[in-house]
Amino acid sequence: MTTKTMTSESIGFPLLLALLITSTIIWSGINPVFPQVWIAEIIPVLLIFIPLVLTYRRFSFSHTAYCFMSVWLIMHTIGAHYTFANVPFDWFNNLVGSERNHFDRIAHFSIGFYAFPIAEFLIRKGHCKPWLAGLFGLTAIMAVAAGYEIIEWWYAILAGGDAGIEFLGSQGDIWDAQQDMLADTLGALTSLIAFALIKPYQK
Repeated sequence: MTTKTMTSESIGFPLLLALLITSTIIWSGINPVFPQVWIAEIIPVLLIFIPLVLTYRRFSFSHTAYCFMSVWLIMHTIGAHYTFANVPFDWFNNLVGSERNHFDRIAHFSIGFYAFPIAEFLIRKGHCKPWLAGLFGLTAIMAVAAGYEIIEWWYAILAGGDAGIEFLGSQGDIWDAQQDMLADTLGALTSLIAFALIKPYQK
Protein backbone atom coordinates (compact mmCIF):
# COMPACT_ATOMS: atom_id res chain seq x y z
CA MET A 1 0.00 0.00 0.00
CA THR A 2 2.96 2.30 0.45
CA THR A 3 3.66 2.29 -3.29
CA LYS A 4 0.00 2.64 -4.33
CA THR A 5 -2.15 5.73 -4.48
CA MET A 6 -4.25 5.83 -1.34
CA THR A 7 -7.98 5.63 -2.06
CA SER A 8 -10.88 6.55 0.18
CA GLU A 9 -11.58 2.82 0.50
CA SER A 10 -8.04 2.02 1.68
CA ILE A 11 -8.01 4.91 4.15
CA GLY A 12 -11.58 4.43 5.36
CA PHE A 13 -11.09 1.30 7.45
CA PRO A 14 -7.94 2.44 9.34
CA LEU A 15 -9.63 5.81 9.89
CA LEU A 16 -12.67 4.08 11.40
CA LEU A 17 -10.40 2.13 13.76
CA ALA A 18 -8.50 5.31 14.66
CA LEU A 19 -11.76 7.09 15.53
CA LEU A 20 -12.87 4.13 17.64
CA ILE A 21 -9.57 4.07 19.54
CA THR A 22 -9.59 7.85 20.01
CA SER A 23 -13.11 7.82 21.41
CA THR A 24 -12.17 4.96 23.75
CA ILE A 25 -9.17 6.92 25.02
CA ILE A 26 -11.35 9.99 25.65
CA TRP A 27 -13.94 7.89 27.49
CA SER A 28 -11.22 6.16 29.49
CA GLY A 29 -9.85 9.46 30.76
CA ILE A 30 -13.21 10.61 32.16
CA ASN A 31 -13.25 9.89 35.91
CA PRO A 32 -10.97 6.81 35.88
CA VAL A 33 -11.07 4.66 39.01
CA PHE A 34 -7.41 5.40 39.84
CA PRO A 35 -6.19 8.54 37.99
CA GLN A 36 -2.57 7.74 38.86
CA VAL A 37 -2.91 4.25 37.40
CA TRP A 38 -4.73 5.61 34.34
CA ILE A 39 -1.80 7.87 33.49
CA ALA A 40 0.68 5.01 33.81
CA GLU A 41 -1.47 2.63 31.76
CA ILE A 42 -2.41 5.06 28.99
CA ILE A 43 1.20 6.02 28.22
CA PRO A 44 2.04 2.76 26.36
CA VAL A 45 -1.22 3.10 24.40
CA LEU A 46 -0.27 6.59 23.22
CA LEU A 47 3.31 5.51 22.49
CA ILE A 48 1.97 3.01 19.95
CA PHE A 49 -1.17 4.76 18.67
CA ILE A 50 0.30 8.19 17.93
CA PRO A 51 3.26 6.91 15.85
CA LEU A 52 0.87 4.67 13.87
CA VAL A 53 -1.24 7.71 13.01
CA LEU A 54 1.70 9.97 12.20
CA THR A 55 3.47 7.43 9.96
CA TYR A 56 0.37 6.14 8.15
CA ARG A 57 1.10 7.94 4.88
CA ARG A 58 4.70 6.74 4.85
CA PHE A 59 3.91 3.13 5.71
CA SER A 60 0.45 1.64 6.01
CA PHE A 61 -0.09 -1.88 7.27
CA SER A 62 -2.69 -4.31 5.97
CA HIS A 63 -6.22 -4.03 7.32
CA THR A 64 -5.71 -7.31 9.17
CA ALA A 65 -2.64 -5.92 10.94
CA TYR A 66 -4.56 -2.81 11.99
CA CYS A 67 -7.36 -5.02 13.34
CA PHE A 68 -4.89 -7.02 15.40
CA MET A 69 -3.21 -3.89 16.76
CA SER A 70 -6.54 -2.24 17.60
CA VAL A 71 -7.62 -5.09 19.87
CA TRP A 72 -4.86 -4.44 22.40
CA LEU A 73 -5.13 -0.66 22.14
CA ILE A 74 -8.83 -0.79 22.99
CA MET A 75 -8.55 -3.46 25.69
CA HIS A 76 -5.64 -1.75 27.42
CA THR A 77 -7.46 1.58 27.34
CA ILE A 78 -10.52 -0.02 28.97
CA GLY A 79 -8.24 -1.59 31.58
CA ALA A 80 -6.68 1.81 32.24
CA HIS A 81 -10.10 3.26 33.09
CA TYR A 82 -11.23 0.56 35.54
CA THR A 83 -7.83 -0.98 36.41
CA PHE A 84 -7.46 -4.47 35.00
CA ALA A 85 -8.56 -6.29 38.13
CA ASN A 86 -11.85 -4.37 38.22
CA VAL A 87 -13.04 -4.34 34.60
CA PRO A 88 -16.65 -5.62 34.45
CA PHE A 89 -15.93 -9.04 32.99
CA ASP A 90 -18.06 -11.35 35.11
CA TRP A 91 -19.72 -12.99 32.12
CA PHE A 92 -16.40 -14.45 31.02
CA ASN A 93 -15.16 -15.23 34.53
CA ASN A 94 -18.39 -17.12 35.22
CA LEU A 95 -18.11 -18.87 31.87
CA VAL A 96 -14.71 -20.33 32.79
CA GLY A 97 -15.74 -20.87 36.43
CA SER A 98 -13.11 -18.57 37.92
CA GLU A 99 -13.27 -16.05 40.74
CA ARG A 100 -10.30 -14.23 39.23
CA ASN A 101 -10.91 -11.44 36.72
CA HIS A 102 -9.33 -12.71 33.50
CA PHE A 103 -9.67 -9.48 31.52
CA ASP A 104 -5.97 -8.77 32.03
CA ARG A 105 -5.08 -12.25 30.77
CA ILE A 106 -7.08 -11.71 27.57
CA ALA A 107 -5.46 -8.29 27.16
CA HIS A 108 -2.02 -9.90 27.49
CA PHE A 109 -3.03 -12.45 24.85
CA SER A 110 -3.88 -9.56 22.52
CA ILE A 111 -0.41 -8.05 23.01
CA GLY A 112 0.88 -11.08 21.13
CA PHE A 113 -1.11 -9.97 18.08
CA TYR A 114 1.64 -7.43 17.40
CA ALA A 115 3.81 -10.25 16.09
CA PHE A 116 1.70 -10.02 12.92
CA PRO A 117 2.51 -6.38 12.04
CA ILE A 118 6.14 -6.86 13.09
CA ALA A 119 6.53 -9.74 10.64
CA GLU A 120 4.60 -7.86 7.95
CA PHE A 121 6.81 -4.79 8.30
CA LEU A 122 10.05 -6.78 8.06
CA ILE A 123 8.97 -8.64 4.94
CA ARG A 124 7.49 -5.66 3.10
CA LYS A 125 10.66 -3.68 3.81
CA GLY A 126 12.69 -6.55 2.39
CA HIS A 127 14.67 -7.17 5.57
CA CYS A 128 14.20 -10.96 5.71
CA LYS A 129 12.26 -13.98 4.52
CA PRO A 130 8.79 -14.83 5.97
CA TRP A 131 9.98 -17.58 8.33
CA LEU A 132 12.66 -15.35 9.86
CA ALA A 133 10.24 -12.42 10.12
CA GLY A 134 7.80 -14.65 11.98
CA LEU A 135 10.53 -15.89 14.33
CA PHE A 136 11.63 -12.31 15.01
CA GLY A 137 8.01 -11.29 15.66
CA LEU A 138 7.61 -14.10 18.18
CA THR A 139 10.83 -13.40 20.06
CA ALA A 140 10.18 -9.65 20.00
CA ILE A 141 6.82 -10.18 21.71
CA MET A 142 8.40 -12.51 24.28
CA ALA A 143 11.05 -9.87 25.04
CA VAL A 144 8.44 -7.11 25.36
CA ALA A 145 6.34 -9.34 27.62
CA ALA A 146 9.26 -9.92 29.98
CA GLY A 147 10.22 -6.25 29.91
CA TYR A 148 6.69 -5.12 30.73
CA GLU A 149 6.51 -7.44 33.74
CA ILE A 150 9.70 -5.81 35.05
CA ILE A 151 8.15 -2.36 34.51
CA GLU A 152 5.02 -3.44 36.42
CA TRP A 153 7.14 -4.67 39.33
CA TRP A 154 9.20 -1.46 39.31
CA TYR A 155 6.13 0.80 39.23
CA ALA A 156 4.36 -1.17 41.96
CA ILE A 157 7.37 -0.70 44.28
CA LEU A 158 7.66 3.02 43.52
CA ALA A 159 3.94 3.85 43.69
CA GLY A 160 3.14 1.56 46.60
CA GLY A 161 -0.27 1.41 48.23
CA ASP A 162 -3.46 0.70 46.30
CA ALA A 163 -2.18 2.32 43.10
CA GLY A 164 0.83 -0.02 43.02
CA ILE A 165 -1.34 -3.06 43.67
CA GLU A 166 -3.88 -2.09 40.99
CA PHE A 167 -1.18 -1.42 38.40
CA LEU A 168 0.48 -4.76 39.14
CA GLY A 169 -2.90 -6.49 38.85
CA SER A 170 -1.69 -9.86 40.12
CA GLN A 171 -4.87 -10.44 42.15
CA GLY A 172 -2.96 -12.61 44.59
CA ASP A 173 -1.66 -14.98 41.89
CA ILE A 174 1.98 -15.81 42.63
CA TRP A 175 2.43 -16.99 39.02
CA ASP A 176 0.80 -13.91 37.49
CA ALA A 177 3.93 -12.65 35.71
CA GLN A 178 4.72 -16.05 34.21
CA GLN A 179 1.13 -16.64 33.07
CA ASP A 180 0.97 -13.15 31.55
CA MET A 181 4.11 -13.84 29.55
CA LEU A 182 2.65 -17.17 28.41
CA ALA A 183 -0.54 -15.39 27.30
CA ASP A 184 1.55 -12.90 25.30
CA THR A 185 3.43 -15.75 23.64
CA LEU A 186 0.27 -17.70 22.79
CA GLY A 187 -1.25 -14.56 21.30
CA ALA A 188 1.85 -14.13 19.15
CA LEU A 189 1.69 -17.73 17.93
CA THR A 190 -2.01 -17.30 17.10
CA SER A 191 -1.40 -14.15 15.06
CA LEU A 192 1.55 -15.75 13.27
CA ILE A 193 -0.62 -18.70 12.23
CA ALA A 194 -3.01 -16.14 10.74
CA PHE A 195 -0.01 -14.43 9.14
CA ALA A 196 1.12 -17.66 7.50
CA LEU A 197 -2.38 -18.30 6.14
CA ILE A 198 -3.21 -14.76 4.97
CA LYS A 199 0.25 -13.76 3.67
CA PRO A 200 -0.53 -10.00 3.70
CA TYR A 201 2.85 -9.19 2.14
CA GLN A 202 1.69 -10.75 -1.14
CA LYS A 203 -1.23 -8.35 -1.56
